[in-house]
Amino acid sequence: MKNNQRILYSLLTTIAIFIISSTVGSFLKLPEGFIPQTFITHTSILILSLLAIYLMRERMEYRIAMPKFRSIFRPILFGLLANILVNIPLTILIKLLGGEIESLSVLKEFSPLQLLLFVAVYAAIAEELLFRGFLLNFLKPLRNKGISVLNRRLSLPVIISAIMFGLAHIVIISAGADVVLVFRTVIFTFVLGLVAGYYQEKYDNNAYPIIVHMSANSLAVLASLGMSH
Repeated sequence: MKNNQRILYSLLTTIAIFIISSTVGSFLKLPEGFIPQTFITHTSILILSLLAIYLMRERMEYRIAMPKFRSIFRPILFGLLANILVNIPLTILIKLLGGEIESLSVLKEFSPLQLLLFVAVYAAIAEELLFRGFLLNFLKPLRNKGISVLNRRLSLPVIISAIMFGLAHIVIISAGADVVLVFRTVIFTFVLGLVAGYYQEKYDNNAYPIIVHMSANSLAVLASLGMSH
């Protein structure tokens, strides 16, 4: 498969999985209870991503394994830093411009345990299977192209998967997010995607970007709790 074909196929597949999952999440309604509506969307993403990985197993490599204990501290640290170094400056900037800092209204309905399980953990697993597990790994033959930032090399697959990951979060408009929250979320998730993608390539193990993502989401959950409870 040629590189341009690989890029086109991977992007179309990723977009299709995301759109289908979001549509399913909108139409299939769960009864009110402990499991939130977002569970449907993220479960669809998880299942369709695993299906795509399986169907394309002859054209891509996928690996997930238990990480070594001593190697998880940096991914955790940089997941947290991605949140802090993006959101604090953006928060200050928005405040200086007279804007309001708000969290997504739907999250205000979640209990702390729901936020932990379904946002910090489950959403991270599902989204990393799609954007790093499938998309980045499918683009792996293009990893010789890229740029260096702060003495760290970011390959083209890392950059593409981060851009797609960031743009995917524009969907929060449908949950009532305003322009400021959408902008802040897209920038944050793009940077988080770069960090997650870097560790995906570094270890060739989908567990590491999941760890990065969970760390950043956990801090976001704490911030959300501080604003809404």
